[in-house]
Amino acid sequence: MMRDFSFEKQAQDGRARTGVIKTTRGDIRTPAFMPVGTAATVKAMMPDSVRSTGADILLGNTYHLMLRPTAERIDRLGGLHKFMNWDGPILTDSGGFQVMSLAALRKLTEKGVTFKSHIDGSKHEITPERSMEIQRLLGSDIVMCFDECPALPADRDRIAQSMELSMRWAQRSRDAFGDRPGHALFGIQQGGLEQDLRRESADALRDIGFEGYAVGGLAVGEGQEAMFGCLDYAPDQLPQDKPRYLMGVGKPDDIVGAVARGIDMMDCVLPSRSGRTGQVFTRLGVLNIKNARHMDDPRPLDENCGCPACRHYSRAYLHHVFRSQEIISSMLLTWHNLHYYQDIMAAMRTTIAAGTFDAWQRDFHATRAQGDIDPL
Repeated sequence: MMRDFSFEKQAQDGRARTGVIKTTRGDIRTPAFMPVGTAATVKAMMPDSVRSTGADILLGNTYHLMLRPTAERIDRLGGLHKFMNWDGPILTDSGGFQVMSLAALRKLTEKGVTFKSHIDGSKHEITPERSMEIQRLLGSDIVMCFDECPALPADRDRIAQSMELSMRWAQRSRDAFGDRPGHALFGIQQGGLEQDLRRESADALRDIGFEGYAVGGLAVGEGQEAMFGCLDYAPDQLPQDKPRYLMGVGKPDDIVGAVARGIDMMDCVLPSRSGRTGQVFTRLGVLNIKNARHMDDPRPLDENCGCPACRHYSRAYLHHVFRSQEIISSMLLTWHNLHYYQDIMAAMRTTIAAGTFDAWQRDFHATRAQGDIDPL
């Protein structure tokens, strides 16, 4: 018999929480950062390598996978876990954000969205029902409701109309999801930066009932100050006994600030995408490995990091392979960035449990403020 999906909060320090989400494919320690495997792969990484960084769960992208290789093909080949050789939990997004941001000639109606593929111009339709069908075919453990996510800034009427449509789609998603033991459906709170609209959205989602709740519609251009202002109240509008997921976030200080405000789960392409473009995250802030100052530097990226890039290679070597456009550069820098992100999550879990999260948070910001400017 499949184990039910559940969330257990184990400790809280201020508003920051630590706990565990139990799924049929393993536990997810929270706070959790989910590496993004857009097209059934975390770019430049093998699944075992991703696991070695400390990741418990990956994110897959409904929009990209429905277009190529198609959800039906993945289903015939045994589901997404088998297809990409990842035996841990997978969360799939609904496809709504990518439809709005990537697709051409899209048309939004009460029924759903019709659009042309950014790959070949072919015409497609996603409705709440179709999104649930695609995610069922993929076999993801955590399924996201289909919603609309307007870019910010937007006027209040536009945000209100979008939120109300998303809540109607949330009910249709819940109805279409059906009874799937061992799988979870998350609702997505919308409402932009309007506190009363966020409350209205949260109340609608509570009435429908979900296994988890996401704060959607942020990290879409509003800036960190505005995002944190929203997170000062939005997570607390959602059920306290369910996981709370902030979608598409973010930079290391975004993540720490979100956890401090009660968020349990996050995802972002930033650590992997930055690794491929030479941007490296360390305890002392951000460095750009392409810069000439690294050319003769024998030091590791971060002397306190245990990833393969830091254990075995110098900045000089990583500068060389990046400038030479060698594939190993993307592999090692992505590995380092993902390892660093998971180190942050592990430190937050430990310090929340110990009741020392505030002190850790102050040290985290103070260390990053030093900058990576030490002379050789």
